[in-house]
Amino acid sequence: MATAIPYKVSLLNTRYSVLNAMEIIKNWLQRNLKGDPILWAIVILFSIISIAVVYSATGTLAYKKMSGNTEYFLFKHTSLIVVGLAFMWLAHRIDYRYYSRLSLYALLLSVPLLLFTFFLGGTTLNEASRWLTIPVINQTFQPSDLAKLALIAHVASMLSRRQQNVQDFRTTLLPVMLWVGLICGIIIMSNASTALLLFGTCLLLMFLGRVPLKQMAVMVAIGAVVGGIGLSTGQRLKTVQSRLESFTDKSKPVPFQLEHSYIAIATGGITGKGPGQSTERNILPHPYSDFIYAVIIEEYGMIGGVVVLFLYLAFLYRGLKTVMNSYGAFGGLLSAGLSFSLVLQAMVNMGVAVGLGPITGLPLPLLSMGGTSLIFTGISIGIILSVSRGEREVRPMTGEPADTMRIPKKTAYA
Repeated sequence: MATAIPYKVSLLNTRYSVLNAMEIIKNWLQRNLKGDPILWAIVILFSIISIAVVYSATGTLAYKKMSGNTEYFLFKHTSLIVVGLAFMWLAHRIDYRYYSRLSLYALLLSVPLLLFTFFLGGTTLNEASRWLTIPVINQTFQPSDLAKLALIAHVASMLSRRQQNVQDFRTTLLPVMLWVGLICGIIIMSNASTALLLFGTCLLLMFLGRVPLKQMAVMVAIGAVVGGIGLSTGQRLKTVQSRLESFTDKSKPVPFQLEHSYIAIATGGITGKGPGQSTERNILPHPYSDFIYAVIIEEYGMIGGVVVLFLYLAFLYRGLKTVMNSYGAFGGLLSAGLSFSLVLQAMVNMGVAVGLGPITGLPLPLLSMGGTSLIFTGISIGIILSVSRGEREVRPMTGEPADTMRIPKKTAYA
């Protein structure tokens, strides 16, 4: 009986220490991780899934290129995810209104980078020349990632500042049309799928920004002309046509990538083969990026595929909830544009893997192995989190308390 009392005291002390540690962690998270907590949880869950799946999908690549060092890409990808999360944290600590000013400078920087990559030749990866190699750190960088983020932010900024003259063609549509046409026209010469998704996102922002449908129709017509010229200039028209024909013409044989993607999905079944047990990862081209969703289904089954789909839909829902709670037009449009851009790309990637669309070459955001694309994805999500912090938490640029600057939702303009 005498020894039972010290044991109970020790057990109580242990429980108290655990509870105290949990309280310290909770307080630290509340102080440092602002914004939507569910969105934070979704991103962290995506990061964990990405590390596990990329490690499995890169086994063959690591064995061939790294002399059997199968952990090389695991450590590299994990470090890039940590860096991406760090940039996300930094971006979410900044008042989102600052991104309205920064977007123009980012666009002015992205235009020469895009032109340099196309005309003077960039680094060729995955059979495409869309990258620049950053000196010193020797890390590849895709200028279209910067251009995409900058254009969405700038279109949101232009529309929010012109809400009172949104139906004026010269003051509203013309500036938007010039920037969208310029950026998408340059990108489409080397990356048609990214340009089309970006153009669609900008159209969605215009719709949410109350631009008349007649003006949007003009935008679509001009976009079709610019896109055709860009494809012809970039000599990618034949590639796009062949991909569309292989998707629509069922008499033609299924492309090699899709054939093995179908095999991976079919053999995955309901529960999958288990983590690290994929066989098609050894055959599929780029199983760690373009067709990573097929590897997920093969290893984790239909259940794993549905869970990933649900997480993307939950991400979109939380992004739209941020839009609904925003007190400014710029914050709402910015969050909507970035949320739709990420989720739309994910839907296209998953659609390609299951045969619902032609091959695009787009990676699966938040899951595929990548370089600086993970950083730009982190910045995009950080901006959404910055908007979700709300007007009460974010200090306006004037330095006055947020409550004194609060504007009713119906008359709020960024």
